[in-house]
Amino acid sequence: MVKKYFSAGFGVIGLLVILLFSSQAAAASEITKSLKATIDEVINIVTDDALKAHGEARREKLRQAIGKRFNYHQMVMRSLAQDWKKRTPKEQGEFQDLFKRLLENSYASKIESYSNEEIKYVDEVVKGKYALVKTEIVRKDGTIDVDYKLIKDNGEWLVYDFVIEGVSLIRNYRSQFTKIIKKESYESLVQKLAAKIEEIESNNGKPLTEEL
Repeated sequence: MVKKYFSAGFGVIGLLVILLFSSQAAAASEITKSLKATIDEVINIVTDDALKAHGEARREKLRQAIGKRFNYHQMVMRSLAQDWKKRTPKEQGEFQDLFKRLLENSYASKIESYSNEEIKYVDEVVKGKYALVKTEIVRKDGTIDVDYKLIKDNGEWLVYDFVIEGVSLIRNYRSQFTKIIKKESYESLVQKLAAKIEEIESNNGKPLTEEL
């Protein structure tokens, strides 16, 4: 039933926002503390009355706050899979910039339309430089399982994937990217990403369609 919320990458984003605004604190840990720092910063931005009349300034602050907690390099590398190594360093950098803009714009727009839900932090598992934080979103129509996947990079715990009801954001993008590259080309994928970003930015942060 709940899988209708995440038929594509953008569908996942909306539910991730709810987690960022949880008022419940998980058991104290390095990972939880680092996530909470981002949560506090995002909440301060959204609730700042002085920023409400300055939409673009608020959106930029949200992008910066979000960007500090996402590991875009890991996200892009895992999304492109075997095609990542086929790209030149210049292409890798350009694609990462596009992917970053795609997620930041989608995520920021959902944060601005946040509505309150109850969040439960269920478990936290750490294995070496990887961690998994299990949570539940309690809604009127049921409970949704959402897991954060994090990696420790230069001393910081950064998010590299989200899994909602068993659906991975990165697997979702990887499926789309691989399909486009095989049927068309890598260049076509880049064009589609750029077009999707332009669509989002020209439509107040909301995609007109879910697919690339």
